[in-house]
Amino acid sequence: MYAVIRTGGKQYRVAPESILKVEKLEAEAGSTITFTDVLMVGGEGTLTVGAPLVAGATVTATVVAQDRLPKVIIFKKRRRQNSRRKNGHRQPVTVLRINAINAA
Repeated sequence: MYAVIRTGGKQYRVAPESILKVEKLEAEAGSTITFTDVLMVGGEGTLTVGAPLVAGATVTATVVAQDRLPKVIIFKKRRRQNSRRKNGHRQPVTVLRINAINAA
């Protein structure tokens, strides 16, 4: 069974026991999160597509860790002006383990 959920302005295809990195959520490691924005549920030859959401469907996940992605280097240069600027950015993410998909 699988589902498509929406969180952080993005859509993710999830299955039970899968590991997922999503935009940072305010939750402690070890806590449980329930997603109600389920766009599609499928599996075993059945497919339910919401308009826009599947009514009564939920996905539960456990927070594994709060992490940060590898650094992205931002380098800006203006030619012939001895003007350079170098910055870095590490995006915070939440690592989730999908526990169950409840299709109502």
